[in-house]
Amino acid sequence: MNEVILIKYGELALKGLNRSTFEAVLVKNVRRAAKSIGPVDIQRSQSTMRVRAKDGGPLDEYADAIAKVFGVAAFSRACECKKDMTAICECACEYLKAKLLSVRSFKVESKRSDKSFPLKSPQISAQVGEYILEHFPNLVVDVHQPDIIVHVEVRDFAAYVHGNPDPGAGGLPVGTGGRAAIMISGGIDSPVAAWMMAKRGVELTAIHFASPPYTSERAEQKVIDLLSKVSEWSGTIRLFIVPFTAIQERIRDDCPEELFTVIMRRYMIRLAQRIARREGCLALISGESLGQVASQTLTAMVCTDAVSDMPVLRPLVGMDKEEIVRISRHIDTFDISILPYEDCCTVFTPRHPRTRPTVEMLEEAEAALHIDDLIEEAVSGAAKLWIGPRGRQ
Repeated sequence: MNEVILIKYGELALKGLNRSTFEAVLVKNVRRAAKSIGPVDIQRSQSTMRVRAKDGGPLDEYADAIAKVFGVAAFSRACECKKDMTAICECACEYLKAKLLSVRSFKVESKRSDKSFPLKSPQISAQVGEYILEHFPNLVVDVHQPDIIVHVEVRDFAAYVHGNPDPGAGGLPVGTGGRAAIMISGGIDSPVAAWMMAKRGVELTAIHFASPPYTSERAEQKVIDLLSKVSEWSGTIRLFIVPFTAIQERIRDDCPEELFTVIMRRYMIRLAQRIARREGCLALISGESLGQVASQTLTAMVCTDAVSDMPVLRPLVGMDKEEIVRISRHIDTFDISILPYEDCCTVFTPRHPRTRPTVEMLEEAEAALHIDDLIEEAVSGAAKLWIGPRGRQ
């Protein structure tokens, strides 16, 4: 039995003259996802991609990997057979035997992409359905709410039979949306923001601010572990760990306490965009959600963005915590995020933060800092790691 995986596109199919470019990136990403399992042969035609394991590797593992590739709307394990009605009928009964024996009702849906095939789709469905009824007396046809749908696809290169498809990751292939830098802490929000932007095709660079001795090596490892989970979907992530202690201590010593957090975020933006621009990023990404904490008011966001020459993308801005947590559980980052290792955002937290600062107020407070030398030192002292398929380097 020749078993393959059929991949269906979502919005990728609507890209018009640019579709082939998006498809080529998707092929590359599927190969990347399958690389650790084994080599694959990929063929694409008519908004469908066929993936075949070259060495007959475990299809379950390939399917699990493909489920995390952005750009895949749905996928199915399918049996490939000759474009012949006898072969198609036999394949349906043999390949789906276990499922057909375990249900009470079914229907057949056919798609004839190869218009040279002599039967039209309704005729294919009728013949396959009749053949199944002859061989499975336990079944009845239910065209409205069947327990299983038997799918038959007659395509240019072969015919395929499969059951109900599995949902894919959706979105767009990573690498089609440019590169952006995610400012990542060890909390729940920023890994979700990274995942959401990767789903829109954005290739990720990550920037983490470390403040030893106020933060520990375990906090850095926590970020690495979070990004490892995200990289299962996004592919390799370049991580920069930026030393931030000296800047935070200067802010603590020379600025009004009520402005600590917003000033700290403004300097994070300054540092992040220096690294982001050097790495070819077009935007920054933040995990902020409007109104979630005192430093995430609309006024505070305007004040932090004022120091950036790059767009600051906030994919979570209109989401509540419950929605964010739901996604974090889906991508398996929640249990890591709640580990009790504090990040730099919890250092020197003001007792009564100002929720409506102004740019003028912040600029006046920052004038006393004179920390251009500390900024240069932090940028040049950033450690670089590769997280994901390339491994940690």
